[in-house]
Amino acid sequence: MSRKIGILGGTGPEGSGLAYRWAQAGEEIVIGSRDVQRAVETAAQLRARMGSSAKIEGADNPTVAAQCEVVVLTVPFSGHAALLKQLKNVWKPGTVVIDTTVPLAATVGGAATRMLGVWQGSAAEQAAELLPAGVSLAAAFQNLGAELLSKEEPVDCDILVCGDDERAKQIASELAGKIPGARALNGGKLENARIVESLTALLVGINIRYKVHSAGIRFTGLLIKH
Repeated sequence: MSRKIGILGGTGPEGSGLAYRWAQAGEEIVIGSRDVQRAVETAAQLRARMGSSAKIEGADNPTVAAQCEVVVLTVPFSGHAALLKQLKNVWKPGTVVIDTTVPLAATVGGAATRMLGVWQGSAAEQAAELLPAGVSLAAAFQNLGAELLSKEEPVDCDILVCGDDERAKQIASELAGKIPGARALNGGKLENARIVESLTALLVGINIRYKVHSAGIRFTGLLIKH
């Protein structure tokens, strides 16, 4: 089935890294940005890197939200609520939103190893409150670093997928499986995104202390049948 995957905030390192990996897997990608020119330029840069067969285009955020069946949020937490409020009347019923957002203090000038308090409990739960009825949500990819995504080699990371909508979780898990080396794990209900998001701050600290950029999370002892 043909589908478009939109990436809001797709001009940033995380968004463009996911776009690169999924386009490599044959997905059709639309990169979104507040600045349509930046989105178009980022799409052109990725096509130049991958070759003319890559299906990547750029558009502004409202256009992406209106035309894509799956939309991935890769925006800084500082702009998270404002963007979702802006798009409230744009979404198509049946859209699946995958939220990668982490409320790191760095988004408001604080330390990248600290979390901001979120009234709803997590960025993903904030998204659930701001999305209209008929749009389903999963939280995933918070612990997968942009530097890993931008490279060619397989990543070494489990992807925890949290949500209360099984279809959204299934699609997020499927997309995780399209990234070589990644393994999707069912992280349970959406409220568990509170734990998953906070792991990102822990990973940032580990990367700093060990002077690396590639720390990830692996869960051992699991035999998963596909």
